[in-house]
Amino acid sequence: MTVPAHPRIESGPAAEPVLREVADGVYAFEQAPGGWCLNNAGLVTGGGRSVLIDTAATEARARRLKAEVEKVAPGGPEMIVNTHFHGDHVFGNAVFGPGTTIVSHEQTRSEIAEAGLALRGLWPSVEWGDIGLRLPDLTFRESLTLRTGDLTVELLQVGPAHTAADVVAWVPERRVLFTGDVAWSGVTPYVLMGSIEGSLRTLARLRALEPLVVVPGHGPVGGPEVLDVTEAYVRWLAQNAESGLAAGLSALEAARAADLGEFAGLVDSERLVGNLHRAYAELQGLAPGARIDVAGSFREMVEFHGGLPQCHA
Repeated sequence: MTVPAHPRIESGPAAEPVLREVADGVYAFEQAPGGWCLNNAGLVTGGGRSVLIDTAATEARARRLKAEVEKVAPGGPEMIVNTHFHGDHVFGNAVFGPGTTIVSHEQTRSEIAEAGLALRGLWPSVEWGDIGLRLPDLTFRESLTLRTGDLTVELLQVGPAHTAADVVAWVPERRVLFTGDVAWSGVTPYVLMGSIEGSLRTLARLRALEPLVVVPGHGPVGGPEVLDVTEAYVRWLAQNAESGLAAGLSALEAARAADLGEFAGLVDSERLVGNLHRAYAELQGLAPGARIDVAGSFREMVEFHGGLPQCHA
C-alpha cells in the first residue's frame, strides 16, 4: 500500500513576544506560534514580590523575557519555577541574577544536570547565544506553595505526563493554570519522555481544578478547552498505537498510515512518531516515565518530516 505523505505543518518565525496580563496580577509571555523551542512563560506578582514560571531557550529570548518582566516587577522575580527539564524552559535561568532563586521538582533538577545543553546540538544553526546551565537552588517532591502578596502559587507535581516529573503552577485566587508542557494549544503534544496513561490522569486532575485561564507550555493562551483538545489528541494517539501494534507496524509506519483528521492543523505533526514510540512501549509494559530511546525517535521524526523540523527559537 502506498501511503500519501502528510503535509509539513510547522511553525513559522515568531512575532516579538510581550508580557500580557491574563488576570489581575497574573501575566503570560506567549511565544507564538509555539513550535519547537518557542515556549510560553508566566509571571505572578503581588505585595512587591513576583514569581516567574519557566524561562526561554536562547539568550536573546531570555533577555527579552527579563526586560518584559522588569517592566512589571522592577528588579526581576524573586523566584523562577522550572516546570520540567527541557532546555526551552530552563536555559534562560542563566540570564537572571543570583538574587533569583530557581525552584523545581527534585527529579527535574537532576534531569537538567544530566541533559545539560544537549538540546542545542539538535539545531546547531540556532543562535543560542551565551547560555550557561544554571541548576535549581530549591527543590521539592510533591507540592510547594509560594506567595506573592494576596496571591498563592501552588506548585503541584503531576507527572509523568510530558516528562517523568512535570510540575504545574496553579493560582487559585485567579483560577489561572500554568501547565508547562502537559497541555498544548494549536501545537502537537509531545509525550515521548512521559506517559500516555499519565497524561490522561494528569489532564483529569487539572480539569478538576476548574481553571478559567490555561497558559499552555506552547501555543495561545486559552481556557479549559486547551485541556480538552490535548486529551482528545492523546486518546486518538492511544487508539492509533493499539491498531498499529496489532497490525505489526513500526511506530514510523503507523505514523505514516495515520489519518490526522481534526489534528492535521496542529504545528509540528512529526511528534506523532515519538508519541507512538511511547505509546507502543507502554502497551508492551514499559512503566510510565521510564527511559526510552529519544535520539532514535528523533531521527525517525526527521525522516517522517522529510528533513530537520524547523526551530525558530
